[in-house]
Amino acid sequence: MDIATRPCLRAILLPVALVLLTQCARAAGDVPAAPAAGAPLPANSAPALPAVPAAQGRPKICLVLSGGGARGAAHIGVLKVLEAMRIPVDCIAGTSMGSLVGGAYASGMTPAEMEKLVGDLTTEKIFKERPPRQDLTIRRKQDDYTNLFTPEIGVQSTGLALPKGAVSGVQLETVLRQLARVPGYRDFDKLPIPYRAVATDLVTGTPVVFSQGELANVMRASMSVPGAVAPAEYEGKLLVDGGLTDNLPVDVARRMGADIIIAVNLGTPLMKRDELNSVIGVTGQMLNILTEQNVRASLATLTPRDVLILPELGDFSATDFDHLTQTVPIGEAAARKVADRLAPLALPPAQYAQLRAGQQTLPPPDLRPVDEIRFAPLERVNPDYAAAVMETKPHEPINQAQLDQDMRRLFGTGDFEHVNYGFLEEQGKHIMAVNAVEKSYGPNYLRFGLGLSSDFRGDAYFNLLASYRRTWINTLGAEWRTDAQVGQTSALISEFYQPLDTRQFFFIAPRVELERRPVNIFQGSTRIATYDLRRFDVALDVGSQFTKYGEARLGVLAGTEHASLSTGPESLSPGPGNIRRGAITGRLLVDQLDSINFPRSGYSGSMRIYASQPGLGADQAYVKGTIDGLYAWSSGNNTVNLAFKAGSKIGNDPLPRYDLFQWGGFLQQSGYSTGQLLGGNLQFARLVYYNKLVRQTLLEGVYAGFSLEAGRVGDQLVPGNPTGLLKSGSIFLALDSPVGPFYLAYGRAAGGSYSFYLFLGKPN
Repeated sequence: MDIATRPCLRAILLPVALVLLTQCARAAGDVPAAPAAGAPLPANSAPALPAVPAAQGRPKICLVLSGGGARGAAHIGVLKVLEAMRIPVDCIAGTSMGSLVGGAYASGMTPAEMEKLVGDLTTEKIFKERPPRQDLTIRRKQDDYTNLFTPEIGVQSTGLALPKGAVSGVQLETVLRQLARVPGYRDFDKLPIPYRAVATDLVTGTPVVFSQGELANVMRASMSVPGAVAPAEYEGKLLVDGGLTDNLPVDVARRMGADIIIAVNLGTPLMKRDELNSVIGVTGQMLNILTEQNVRASLATLTPRDVLILPELGDFSATDFDHLTQTVPIGEAAARKVADRLAPLALPPAQYAQLRAGQQTLPPPDLRPVDEIRFAPLERVNPDYAAAVMETKPHEPINQAQLDQDMRRLFGTGDFEHVNYGFLEEQGKHIMAVNAVEKSYGPNYLRFGLGLSSDFRGDAYFNLLASYRRTWINTLGAEWRTDAQVGQTSALISEFYQPLDTRQFFFIAPRVELERRPVNIFQGSTRIATYDLRRFDVALDVGSQFTKYGEARLGVLAGTEHASLSTGPESLSPGPGNIRRGAITGRLLVDQLDSINFPRSGYSGSMRIYASQPGLGADQAYVKGTIDGLYAWSSGNNTVNLAFKAGSKIGNDPLPRYDLFQWGGFLQQSGYSTGQLLGGNLQFARLVYYNKLVRQTLLEGVYAGFSLEAGRVGDQLVPGNPTGLLKSGSIFLALDSPVGPFYLAYGRAAGGSYSFYLFLGKPN
């Protein structure tokens, strides 16, 4: 078994073993069982639950919603029938997906609003790991320009480590905040409908019942499926899906003072024998069995006054979040089957309307300024830096949208595996407590990548990549990153990035670069020569990063380059074999794209200057400048992006043969061979259109599109190559896959040149 497999299996098997041991211990009387109705919770659980005041003149009715993953949308159908029949709901207790639907209803959302919201949800929207790209720091955005695709692997003194779950749950919380109509930290008894949610303490194996907290975070803890979603951290506890211990929390509803319970059990279908053909299948079946056992215990406590609703969901998968609304009618049908049991509970129209009007009146958010922003103890990250990332400040009014964005910014630094917040009252001070959990598998990380390309004419290339990053080497957040690549281009870049202030606004960055790459020389579409370029540089940059927007650098560089003629006539020799380098360099980068592979909105641009200076040891004096930009706009599934690139010498000194602009290939004057155009200046513009055809669970998108391109490459090295205004275009089919973008394309130039392309990775 390889090193990557063991942690994955541990992540799945550990909670199963824990719950099994807990169940066995309970049977033996060694571990306290979940509290009986009215009994206090264990010391390690949430505090005792105060009973909600009974409704006057009628029994108090509590709705209990079970977990069930994507099957849980059936709860919305049940709510629609309860409202149509005017059945009052005085309190709600839910687990996992039941806690989501229950929390949304308790906070004032109507079933119609919920159905509309879940209709727009997909597996991608719920479980996509990264926050919106625009909220990432510029250093983390620059990772996207490489072909790295694997998740981060922690490198620690004890070996390699993986995250606690396939996803962190941060994107899930973004969706949950849409369901939670009352943002911020809340007493759940003061919601429009009193509410409880159940999670499982992964350490003790006991249920944890939430009676207060930030609703979105509580929902997320309640549905943290072991091995899939990373456990939630809460007040020192490690929490996972509540279905492991109390999937149908009837006991919680009793402690809330319920006289009558309406319980909705989605069921946990067991897998068939032919599906139990792997360790994962067997483990999943064990979880299902344990869940069913605690559900049976809950069902046994129902009384003749209670109403049980059983949606007939058949084989609908608990993981099918792409078709949530399909289960809503099933929930409606199940509720109508017990209409005769529900009817005696109905209220007169006027009384029910008055009740619902009150339950949909949202309490105002607590937007008082805080006296202090306090971070939970951090082992590596400087809390002053974390505070500087936030725009919310002490003694200023709380803006909820800004606060939510602050949480995304903190996560976007790449230092935390989870971020949330709460409010404390302490000695007359109103305090915001930010719980930013550092990555347990950090602070050093390893990633890998791959790039492949072929033109179907015999030229095929590959590049293997690896990146090793050490973070928070000192209190200012120094980072040492080393990237290695082998293949068509072999390279090694090692940079020590040292911020100069707590906000990391200014920095200094020494680095070493080694590179070996071929430069192909064409006459027409025929390759007539190849240069072999080997380069070694030592550089020092100083600069500033504008948080998430961009970065500016100014530096000096010294090194050597060996340019030799690998194949071809001597007349095309690049010049002397060994070349001394010395230059002043500059770069300005701005990036607010939502995606690098297939941007649908935003903009990016860069400007670069390389000024070769004999005074710094260079053999040749020249100045090379490049500028480029991209803007993307979308409507529905249709996207248009406009891009340009221009480069030239600056001044009178010509560019050397080994540092000309090399152009041509897919989306870079499509129709010409990759690198076919080589000259001293470049002007290029393109329009790209693509349509998102389908969504897949494992694919972020399947696209079809075309490009229209026009450009000019001047002062070409080889006479007879295309000159003047070059017109070209392409058509393509592309996949945005977990291992990077995959393209199959055809390009054609106005002069009749054409090329086929296949890419895995970024084409330019």
